Amino acid sequence: MSETRLSGVAVSPGRASGPVVRVAEPLGEPASTPKPDDPQAEATRIAPATQAVVGRLEALAETAAGDAATILMTTAAMAGDPALISEAERLVTAEGMPAARAIYESANGFARTLAAAGGYLAERVRDIEDVRDRVVAELLGVEPPGVPDLPSPSVLVARDLAPADTAGLNPERVLALVTEEGGPTSHTAILARALGIPAVVAVRGLLALDAKALLVDGDTGVVEGADPTAPVLAATKTGPAKWDGAGQTMDGHRVKVLGNVGSPADAQAAADEGAEGVGLFRTEFCYLDAPSEPSVAEQRAAYTAVLTPFAGKPVIVRTLDAGADKPLAFLSPEAEPNPALGVRGLRVAFDRPDVLDRQLEAIAGAAADSGAEVSVMAPMVATAEEAAWFAERVRAAGIARAGVMIEIPAAALSAKEILGAVDFVSVGTNDLAQYTFAADRQLGAVAALNDPWQPALLRLIALIGGAAKSTGKPAGVCGEAAADPLLARVLTGLGVTSLSMNAAAVRAVGASLAASTLAECEAAAQAALSAADPASARAAVRG
Repeated sequence: MSETRLSGVAVSPGRASGPVVRVAEPLGEPASTPKPDDPQAEATRIAPATQAVVGRLEALAETAAGDAATILMTTAAMAGDPALISEAERLVTAEGMPAARAIYESANGFARTLAAAGGYLAERVRDIEDVRDRVVAELLGVEPPGVPDLPSPSVLVARDLAPADTAGLNPERVLALVTEEGGPTSHTAILARALGIPAVVAVRGLLALDAKALLVDGDTGVVEGADPTAPVLAATKTGPAKWDGAGQTMDGHRVKVLGNVGSPADAQAAADEGAEGVGLFRTEFCYLDAPSEPSVAEQRAAYTAVLTPFAGKPVIVRTLDAGADKPLAFLSPEAEPNPALGVRGLRVAFDRPDVLDRQLEAIAGAAADSGAEVSVMAPMVATAEEAAWFAERVRAAGIARAGVMIEIPAAALSAKEILGAVDFVSVGTNDLAQYTFAADRQLGAVAALNDPWQPALLRLIALIGGAAKSTGKPAGVCGEAAADPLLARVLTGLGVTSLSMNAAAVRAVGASLAASTLAECEAAAQAALSAADPASARAAVRG
């Protein structure tokens, strides 16, 4: 390929160049033949193979910290999932599959379930595929897929990186990360920022690029061939951001810096990083593996464990973001031709208000048990009428503050009317971008459209910020956009009053706000709104 300049989605800032090391492709499908002579004996190979993978991932987790450790432990838990193992064993004994093929099929079933779930859960499909490939390699007695040992500082090139691979990277050896697939909300993006490694994802044509060395610009998304004999250029490492823990601009304009959490481990990590509270508590973890709806008492105990690290601090709990596209058997969903546009989020509660009311009862109980200052918000709200219906049920459950997620363009356009019905709104930029640009957030081919710097997306957020200002009510951002320290200034300038993100980004965002005045944030916002495309918006704000 003669073209040596490509572009993708910039997800972690900095410029670096050096020799290319390619990550090996996954093993592919294991053979479904020959049938084992002794299916019982073949089935007994599966559990020890998964345990070997679990052991390696847990050992890696012990050497990591923060988000990286959490991700490695989560991946290890997936590898040891009894349901994954028992289904694979059944495929060997009942259908005569070799063990490697059985674990491959079992994992693919789990992956399809998560993919159908959409949103945050669909982003965990890569984790399941990584577990699958590691266990298959163990059963076949071959080297597992993933990042090779790097003898010297290198630019890592891959189709996509599994979260466990990214979590185990040595930032001293990895100059930059470039992937052909992935998107701005992927684990690769989140961890690259946490590690301070320049990264560009969704670079179409990357694997066909015949370059021995690459220059990677994590600010503009440009990746180009470099002179392999030139000295290595390492990105300037700034070290952990210095921040006093108060979410505000240099001149004292208050912007809360909060954590996004979905488990007790996430909550503890966010608290350890200094988050002032939680802007998004995803409650799906409580329901995922449950064959029937968890009882109010079970939900209450599970929520209390997440809320406890934030006693006396604000926590916004999002009600169940599920629907006909979600793997929740007790909701008895009907098949839908297009689940992303179907009965999901709050729309489920219109059909099953009893499920919502039991969840609200459990949340109210967990608030009392933990001492956290709990508010509740609903996902997938389209109109002010829906927002009012939800707020009424929340208050009837004894919870003082009700809000809604703005993830649908119609809700952004009706933000003023919606804020008339509720106490606050929170912008889910990942879904708002997906619905605004008609671009699936899991699909690498359209990842550039889901870039949170898209001016059209920022103009919708400006409408929401204006509505918040005119009604005197708060508007937060809890999508991945909030985790970008530079974009955090733009969002503040657009009228956003809180920013909520993964734990790894908390200090950097807090420090970025503390280094700017409100007037500078407003000027940055105007520069971004006037830009023609994401690259111009980034450049204008830097300027």
